[in-house]
Amino acid sequence: MKNLNEIMQKAKELQKKMEELDIELTNARVEGESSGGAVKAIVSGKLDLVSLDIAKELINQEDKEILEDMIVAAIREAQEKARKIAQEKLSSLGLAGEFPSLGLMN
Repeated sequence: MKNLNEIMQKAKELQKKMEELDIELTNARVEGESSGGAVKAIVSGKLDLVSLDIAKELINQEDKEILEDMIVAAIREAQEKARKIAQEKLSSLGLAGEFPSLGLMN
């Protein structure tokens, strides 16, 4: 029975660490940019888009498609950086793999 109690205790500790990590990832902010900083996106550690900044000189109807492509590139960069940070944090807990509940799916 002692083994079961130890396993349960470790499971509780891991659950607490996962909850703390979830809060940390929710509050984390990671910036990605494209076109030399003309478009910037900020995402949370859970890959949610938090904000988007577009340089004034880019707003032109004729350049709409290019602007949209730059926005997508900035968001992808920020998401990839956030994904790496989250995976590093999970690795530090001795966990490997992907956890859909933390928004780390590729």
